[in-house]
Amino acid sequence: MLADLKVALVGNPNTGKSTLFNLLTGLNQKIGNFPGITVDKKTGFCKLPSGKSAEIVDLPGTYSLYPKSKDESIVFQVLADKNNSSHPDVIVLVADSTNLRRNLLLFSQVADLGIPMLLALNMADMAKKEGISIDIDKLAQRLGVQVVNISARKGEGLPALKQAIAQITSLATQTSSIDAKSFAPEAVAAIKQKIATDNDYYALQVLHQHEHLAFFTDKEQEEIEAIEIGNGFDTVKLQGEETVARYRHLSKVLSDVVVDTGAKKKFTLTDKIDAILTHKVFGFIIFFFILFFIFNAIFSWSSVPMDMIEGGFAWLTEKGHEHLPAGVLTDLLLDGVVAGLGGIVIFIPQIAILFALISILEDTGYMARVTFMMDKIMRKFGLSGKSVVPMIGGIACAVPSIMSARNIESWKDRIITIMVTPLVSCSARLPVYTLLISLVVPDEKVWGVFNLQGLTLMAMYFISIIAAVLVALVFKFIIKAKERSYFIMELPVYRMPRWNNVLFTMYEKSKTFVLEAGKVIIAISIILWVMSTYGPSKRFEAIDAKYDHIEANSKDTVQLATLERDRAAEKLENSYAGLLGQTIEPMIKPLGYDWKIGIALITSFAAREAFVGTMATIYSVEGAEDDGGETRLRDKIGAAKDPATGLPIFTFATAFSLMLFYAFAMQCMSTVAIVYRETKSWKWPMIQLVYMTAMAYVAALIAYQFLK
Repeated sequence: MLADLKVALVGNPNTGKSTLFNLLTGLNQKIGNFPGITVDKKTGFCKLPSGKSAEIVDLPGTYSLYPKSKDESIVFQVLADKNNSSHPDVIVLVADSTNLRRNLLLFSQVADLGIPMLLALNMADMAKKEGISIDIDKLAQRLGVQVVNISARKGEGLPALKQAIAQITSLATQTSSIDAKSFAPEAVAAIKQKIATDNDYYALQVLHQHEHLAFFTDKEQEEIEAIEIGNGFDTVKLQGEETVARYRHLSKVLSDVVVDTGAKKKFTLTDKIDAILTHKVFGFIIFFFILFFIFNAIFSWSSVPMDMIEGGFAWLTEKGHEHLPAGVLTDLLLDGVVAGLGGIVIFIPQIAILFALISILEDTGYMARVTFMMDKIMRKFGLSGKSVVPMIGGIACAVPSIMSARNIESWKDRIITIMVTPLVSCSARLPVYTLLISLVVPDEKVWGVFNLQGLTLMAMYFISIIAAVLVALVFKFIIKAKERSYFIMELPVYRMPRWNNVLFTMYEKSKTFVLEAGKVIIAISIILWVMSTYGPSKRFEAIDAKYDHIEANSKDTVQLATLERDRAAEKLENSYAGLLGQTIEPMIKPLGYDWKIGIALITSFAAREAFVGTMATIYSVEGAEDDGGETRLRDKIGAAKDPATGLPIFTFATAFSLMLFYAFAMQCMSTVAIVYRETKSWKWPMIQLVYMTAMAYVAALIAYQFLK
């Protein structure tokens, strides 16, 4: 879709920029990558009052044009390069009305680049509530741009903002805030001539950041470097001088523009809440109970919809076999695709609940407090306080969490965070945990309050987090680095969650889970069904001859009733999948696993959640129903017996051995790929793959041998 106008949203973190983006674009958006880099690029489209369409680009949040992280460096790269596909015609700088002075530092830098822009004062409702009054007409006059009051959370001011975007022209003349040339006259003049620009501040920024600008050739980079050295250009010193000059200018701009009558009361409520939630003792106790509430809710709230989905797929399979013509295609569709997909769709309620509750914690501002609380503890284990964000995000998915580690300034802290984040139990492990817990842990209350299954699930998550922290401690002594890390983070005020945003997150994450996992599951299910249905012809012929002979000569009605099930089971054991499972069975037997579980371990190396789909496919192919006529996956797995001992396959020891294996094993090709992309080396993902697989095997071995 081609748009008439390209609009970039720029702003500090926590100013509501992403909320405004969602409001402007609705569902008409997509996520990709900026050209040549792995930083997320969010784009969408909206209609303007003039009838024109605008492409909206949500640039990463940054406090300044001088980057402190990989994400922040994108902002100037996009604004500096006119040939960049994301380079805007118009900039909307989103500022927090309750902290205008700090937000206008970035505004003044961007304005000096000379790109047409306007200022959107977000959280206008919060500013009014806190006793902050802003004279937007006087502010607009002094800045030389249109200023619009909005409240993205409430959807207020959106028509006025769209109208302002439609009216902006290339003749917009925002006033310059500093004399950029005065900081390094000779160097700026030389760069202006070199790159053919008449913008002093653009030339100054090129001197500061040229190494981040890929559109300069190697020769041009060398020439710019020579100008720097030749003029004694001191980047750190000049950045400090520029910041002081800008704040001096902003003090004049905001004089009698902002009146704060509630300055003393501004953070009173937030401070009172923080005194409890970030307390060095009570804060951690509260966090523990919040986590327990989440895991208890995952089991308790999802049980009814999960039963409905499970029953629906069982009914669909049963009716399919009744009404569709018998044959290979019907078996493939029902016992392969439908069974495999049903094993994933059933977990949508749990995934939706998990993401909804995490979204609420982020929206209210509580997640930022968790990061703050954990900083001192994390540093003892070689991690930064900012490592908490990727690690907590890892509860949802390791891929975006590893990408979010770009915000960590220290190379050592960032590498360690990347290396341990996949250990944190993600949503892909959730189907495995819940299936196994429901098999071996009774659905009972402890002390009349705590759900035993919820406690077990929380224990699995705590085990994974403790493992991640301990492994980080090991890497702290292995990986060497000279630079020291630091932790700077702004704590937002507490706010009510945006329920529309929570619902949108539930929908998007559930859809992504089903579509992304579904592609893998369907592909694996089809391949697995073929491998489970067919085998070496001589073996299958021998099995058919054996059971045909029994059928022809036996008068035992009980034996005849189970004949087809026994035939299917023996064929599965001698199929290509069965032979593959039996090949690795000697290696996994000490862990308590049979060859069927072995097949699931192999298929789930593509994606962990494939375990459930694989088991569903195997038990559908094997035949199906037990004596009670049950067709549901949990019933089939629970009824599975070891042919040698006659005992259940999935005992307490086996289930916990499996959960620990999945807790530690690197069974996610997407994670391997993203670690390679982020580190630009196969060294780190290979180390990760080896150490996590070794941890998984040893932990599962100890658990089974100890519990059996």
